[in-house]
Amino acid sequence: MPERSLIFPVAEFRQRVARLQAGMQADGQDALLLTTPADVFYVTGFLTRFWESPARPWFVVLPATGLPVAVIPAIGADLMGRCWVTDIRTWDAPDPVDDGVSLLVDTLTGLVGATGAVGIPMGLETHLRMPMADFAKVVAQIAPRRIVDATATVQRVREVKSAAEIGKIRTACGIADRAFARVPTFAQPGRPLDMVFRDFQIALLQEGADWVSYVAGGAGPGGYGDVISPASARPLARGDVLMLDTGAVHDGYFCDFDRNYAIGTADDGARRAHAALYAATDAALTALRPGMTAADLHRILTQGLVAEGAVPGQGRLGHGLGLTLTEWPSVTDKDHTILREGMVLTLEPGVQIAPGRMMVHEENIVLHADGAALLSARAPCTLPEIH
Repeated sequence: MPERSLIFPVAEFRQRVARLQAGMQADGQDALLLTTPADVFYVTGFLTRFWESPARPWFVVLPATGLPVAVIPAIGADLMGRCWVTDIRTWDAPDPVDDGVSLLVDTLTGLVGATGAVGIPMGLETHLRMPMADFAKVVAQIAPRRIVDATATVQRVREVKSAAEIGKIRTACGIADRAFARVPTFAQPGRPLDMVFRDFQIALLQEGADWVSYVAGGAGPGGYGDVISPASARPLARGDVLMLDTGAVHDGYFCDFDRNYAIGTADDGARRAHAALYAATDAALTALRPGMTAADLHRILTQGLVAEGAVPGQGRLGHGLGLTLTEWPSVTDKDHTILREGMVLTLEPGVQIAPGRMMVHEENIVLHADGAALLSARAPCTLPEIH
């Protein structure tokens, strides 16, 4: 009987597990304890929106050799049973007295010797998705086994995408490309910005997104003030610059890029800003190679903006992308993560146009041996105008 699997063939998950286990063995870890949606999905293929409910913890234990073990609420047994995982241990959750603690302790002590180490991601861009009080109980009850930091173990594996993963991200980008092409049909002068946001989400779903976890943007005369505020009911006006940014999801994988539009005729400041962002992005697309660092990429983008006479915006100028909207590394001058073939990244330069006015541009790329390739369709070189 063929092995069961969701989203990807079983071979894809076996390769992921083998890479993680090689890292665990190199780092002296006897098991990984995974608790977050992205890490659990990465190892098992367990994809559900039920993570939106914080009422239940979920655990996957990956031993240094052998297959993953799911320690999960009983409500998830049927779905996990359709994945490739065969060792599924359940409890009736939520349980205010023992919400999986005893079952998880039994699993860890059965897989890890008394002097062994259990790795858990603890660093930047990680979190522990279980109550801290229950985690303290687990630590005490598995002693003398040690809890160690497995951030690098997990991140060095997950940051390099397989061909199958890149295909999912490319599909998500294509969905967003088609939705962005529809923006001029509903982002007309006089249309309230909050309605534009709703129309954009509808377009993304109609074009094939499984769900739309993230829509952001802004609009204002000659530029916008920030890119994270909820949309207001202010109508779009001629002279505004509108930006829409999305993290639409396909089979668990995100895209994350934006597009800018002038409402009516763009003013000179907005046109120059858009041209500078386009030129800086081109410089990065041309120069980027494996072996560079995230800090190198930050320098290329910053120098590209300055060469165009623009004032670079503050903060990072891109990031990793995949099972979450943003992944490591961060494109800053302090992040010296080595960029490797197979990484999927965003190029996200921003410029200050004037006090309180900015413009941000974002593309999604994959890094090949010979350089960067776009996953999102390239934005036009001149700022599009909606009349």
